[in-house]
Amino acid sequence: MTTLLAEPAVADPPRRVWRDWVLVGLITFGTLLEGIFRENLVWGPWPMFAVVLLGFTLLWRRQHPLAMTAVSMGAFIVLDQLARLIEGRPVEAYTSAFLLIHVYALFRWASGRDCARGLGVMGLAFASSLLTSWTGVVDAIAGGIVLLFPAVLGAEVRHLVQRRERTRDEVKAREREFLARELHDTVAHHVSAIAVQAQAGRAIGAHDPRAALDVLAVIESEASRTLAEMRSMVGTLRRRDGIPPSSGQYALADIEDLATSHTAAGVPVDIERRGDLDDLPPMLQTALYRVAQESITNARRHARRATRVDVLLTRDSDGARVSVTDDGERGPMIARSTGYGLVGMAERVSLLGGTFEAGPTPDRGWAVHARVPLPPGQA
Repeated sequence: MTTLLAEPAVADPPRRVWRDWVLVGLITFGTLLEGIFRENLVWGPWPMFAVVLLGFTLLWRRQHPLAMTAVSMGAFIVLDQLARLIEGRPVEAYTSAFLLIHVYALFRWASGRDCARGLGVMGLAFASSLLTSWTGVVDAIAGGIVLLFPAVLGAEVRHLVQRRERTRDEVKAREREFLARELHDTVAHHVSAIAVQAQAGRAIGAHDPRAALDVLAVIESEASRTLAEMRSMVGTLRRRDGIPPSSGQYALADIEDLATSHTAAGVPVDIERRGDLDDLPPMLQTALYRVAQESITNARRHARRATRVDVLLTRDSDGARVSVTDDGERGPMIARSTGYGLVGMAERVSLLGGTFEAGPTPDRGWAVHARVPLPPGQA
């Protein structure tokens, strides 16, 4: 219970959109029709205008869920009680069912404490309804279930979204860890080369100063390259707890083996290379390999009736790109989501300062495009 009360409100709830106005318009139209055509309404059609005004509270249900729930339910409590005292029966507007939308919004967007306060408001409204129109125990139980159902639904949707966001954050964090390890391996490789060259320079410097100068030039080049790669990454990486599985580095040449294995499994993979790709920094090669690996795997798993997968690797003056396309069909649920694997790839490419896109092609296939820039000094 303490954990529930401590749960904060959902940050940055969706803003009001055209669908909210359509919803209010439909409720307004339905309420006016009820006021015109329904017979034996208390005070005639006039209470329906109050219902119309209360319907506009739906426009603020996400930003102020508790206040809008309290205002709308409180107004109906007052209206029904006045009608009962004066006319002997409540208003009982059918279109007041829109209050269930407020109940859903309360448990979907509000904080835990506001949800508890909202339960109190809901209890008062339910008790008021029982006092003004008691029809038996069975109806009372059924009414309570109807009132609580949107609350349970809103809380469940909220928790599903939170779990999905946590999973996405974990995928991104794991990709940052992988990239940090690869950065460590790259820097260690360059530093080892610098140390070897420095030892060689000391050995030959005494009797061949010119050769020692050549060694210093190599050391300078290696050091500059190492600093460039470190500066491009260290500023974007953040420390995360937990130790993920080990992550090795790959070269673009490894995509050939990847294509061979998938072709043997039944999906022909064709690779085309354009430009000089062999001297790309290891982190960039690994990033492009990962994108190709995830995209080819997704094509094999999800692309129905695919006859081929095309991988295009290109390099221009300031970066490199990988494009993976297939000619298969995907179901509507898959087509609307790139999956957590591509979320991780997008995070990796973003950390390297690149761009990532994934989505359906104009005909029927699926395409993934990723571009990573060269580190400063290597463009």
